[in-house]
Amino acid sequence: MSLNSIFQYFVPKDKKFFPLFEQAGSNLIEMSKLLKEAVNASDAEKRKEIVRKIEDLEHKGDNITHQIHLELGKNFITPFDREDIHALASSLDDVADFINGASNKMDLYKVQKATEPMIEMADLIVEATDHVAKAIFELKDLKNIRNITDSCVRINSVENKADYIFDKAVADLFEFEKDAITLIKHKEVLSAMEDATDKCEDVANVLESILVKNA
Repeated sequence: MSLNSIFQYFVPKDKKFFPLFEQAGSNLIEMSKLLKEAVNASDAEKRKEIVRKIEDLEHKGDNITHQIHLELGKNFITPFDREDIHALASSLDDVADFINGASNKMDLYKVQKATEPMIEMADLIVEATDHVAKAIFELKDLKNIRNITDSCVRINSVENKADYIFDKAVADLFEFEKDAITLIKHKEVLSAMEDATDKCEDVANVLESILVKNA
């Protein structure tokens, strides 16, 4: 058992990092649900309003990440390795960035009507962020390793589905979409959404690394 592991028993783990990580996870769920709402919105002004809300939440996520980094600088003893805390905070922040990026692209490129693949991808992002938040919530009690592992497996499964939908959607665009500008717009939005699921998988990879080190 490492010295850091021994110290864990004497550290009030739930007062610093874990509440911040849980806030970040909850923020991602809220962002993903708003993205789904934006994708399904038929009114342009309504979508703009949702996009602004997502951007505000992305800034909130930045503040949470900044607070985690401040706590790293102030606390000598941490619940798990410092580099893993940094990696987890950064990967959660990346998910928020790409959710925000997807919604911004829909607005900036004036995508009038979301395609079926966009709707499916938005649903998958909601599913992925839900599993991310569940895994983060379980992280404060490493006795529930199976629950974290199950969430990581589900995140990987969602990411695989997103890859398939993205590849199929892009193939269909190249085959059936005759307007080059529309093709580029749709591909860019889909790419940002697919990147968001990739970043959820990055979170899962960090979590699995933490589990291995603290087993």
